[in-house]
Amino acid sequence: MATYVFSDIHGHAAPLRRLLERIAPSDEDRFFCLGDMIDRGPDPLGVIETVRALPNVCVLSGNHEDLMLSWVHDPLGGSTLLDWAINGGGMTLRGYEALDEEGREELVAWIESLPAYAVCTVAGRTYVLVHAGILPYRGPARTWDEDALEAFLCASDPQDLMWVRNEFWDNPTGLLDSEGNGPIVIAGHTPTLYLKDSPSATDRPVLDEGGACQSVRVGDAHLSGGVYDKWDIDSGCAGGPGFGQVTIIRLDDGAEFREPIAEGE
Repeated sequence: MATYVFSDIHGHAAPLRRLLERIAPSDEDRFFCLGDMIDRGPDPLGVIETVRALPNVCVLSGNHEDLMLSWVHDPLGGSTLLDWAINGGGMTLRGYEALDEEGREELVAWIESLPAYAVCTVAGRTYVLVHAGILPYRGPARTWDEDALEAFLCASDPQDLMWVRNEFWDNPTGLLDSEGNGPIVIAGHTPTLYLKDSPSATDRPVLDEGGACQSVRVGDAHLSGGVYDKWDIDSGCAGGPGFGQVTIIRLDDGAEFREPIAEGE
């Protein structure tokens, strides 16, 4: 059984499907999708369909799913549609309106059911999985077993987990000790190019040799036994062809699988 994680596909169903065909997951594998399946790209509902068909999949809510639900629950609100439209919701709205009433109700109910975080342990390392990040832990040093992590995350504001940016990426999470023991936080939400001016170090350039965003490990690793305390896996799909690519990471061995976004998809 292998464990895969990805995030921020933003409506680019075609390259996601190509990449999954290359990976060819088995029925025993599991997937974590960290949200922002929708908006920006041409086929947001196709992304949702593809994600929901994955074996043993855990899907988290991202800020774009949050924007969609804000409009669904208050379509006549003064700013909900504008906020969603500004953030690329037009294609998702068209797909949603093309569904029949039963289809719309089922889709909304499923999105409403999505959690804001997950925790998993793979190859002896525990990972906190969230869409955007966490507010750093500032309390006394402690051992982070899964029960402690669950309590910490349960007490977190879901809006922070879906929307936080600089406060997370620019600061230590507070979850690793000086020897690198503890959970690593994996998040998307912030395309890696936007970290180029962050005070936190990255394990490699935020752009690959072709100039597209690539996933990076982030943090002051010299303070935590050479271990980076967070990973940014938003490889820029929101920006489309030439800027982003679909990326899926296998947590068992760190293997990374990428697929470029072609024009029109």
